[in-house]
Amino acid sequence: MRYKHPLKRVLRENRNLWDVESTRPAVHSAFKKALECGTAALGAEVYSSGMEERVVFHTCKGRACSSCGTRATSQWQRERWAALPDVPYKGITFTMPDVLWPLFRNRQLASLLPVLAAKTVEAWVRAKFGLKVGVIAIPHTFNGRLEFNAHVHVMVTAGGLELSGSWRATAYYDVDALTHYWRRAVIRVLRASSRAGMLSTILPDEQVEAMLSAQENRWWSVKLQLLGSKEHFLRYAGRYARRPPIAQRRIIGISEQEIEFLAKDRRLRRQVAIRLTPQTFLAAWMQHIPERYQHAVRAFGLFAPRAIGSSSAAVFAILGQSQRQRPRPLRWSSSIKRDFGWDPLLDRQGKRMTWNRRIAPQTA
Repeated sequence: MRYKHPLKRVLRENRNLWDVESTRPAVHSAFKKALECGTAALGAEVYSSGMEERVVFHTCKGRACSSCGTRATSQWQRERWAALPDVPYKGITFTMPDVLWPLFRNRQLASLLPVLAAKTVEAWVRAKFGLKVGVIAIPHTFNGRLEFNAHVHVMVTAGGLELSGSWRATAYYDVDALTHYWRRAVIRVLRASSRAGMLSTILPDEQVEAMLSAQENRWWSVKLQLLGSKEHFLRYAGRYARRPPIAQRRIIGISEQEIEFLAKDRRLRRQVAIRLTPQTFLAAWMQHIPERYQHAVRAFGLFAPRAIGSSSAAVFAILGQSQRQRPRPLRWSSSIKRDFGWDPLLDRQGKRMTWNRRIAPQTA
């Protein structure tokens, strides 16, 4: 069954489950914003053409809102496409054994994962080839079933900047070596966190040490692929950078007893229906909402915020490419016209409407 705004409907019909004091402030704020998105609670702008008037409600721009996430994703992709040079890239997915996933429910530890992944790549390439590379790392905490699954998606330049100032087009990335350094970095961080008492609320220290001793000597999965261009990664990673952990089209059933959604079963190689109680569904969703001001995308090396501002022009010059200006955000009306094919600022007679006045937010 198709629903209009199913995630908003889940929040509205189960408000008693999340609008409570025990809910994390970041989660409560995100859910409240998503529920109020596009309503009088956030205020509105009024446009008129003299013969017709149209009220356009403000949007929430929150992380739990699918429509606002789509717009933010599109703008992020446009900005990154303009800022990054046109060179070959490689994609690396850093994963870990599933028994370690619960330890990274500690949000302070989870914020370190993109740093560990990026520094693993930077340090190895610098030691092996003497190159400085550009890295974008996106932490990812969910799978298709909304389960907690901590891993990091990384895009890195296939080559890099040499000490001599010239650009090396490509370098060989040794997956086994990257896996070794990634595994060692994660285990070291977890051991240090355990000694500091940061994991005692999840597992006793003795169990943590036994787990780490077992996992540091086993195989970990690190996947490497040649992307060719930046567009592939930006399209893929954008789905996780700004949007909720589940697409609204996957929700096929909503009732008081359960919420049913589709998920891809990799073993069966087909979609299967997952049924969760509203309380379980909301709890699964909540665990993937980051804290306020926590970045969903991290950049390092040549792409670090300070580096890209100071050395980006030099990199483009070395590559013989023209540096692009940062694109301005699309107006809301232009976004609707691009994505849905109709102009919201034309009245029924095809006449252009202009801004008339603003309506203040209405509090309950």
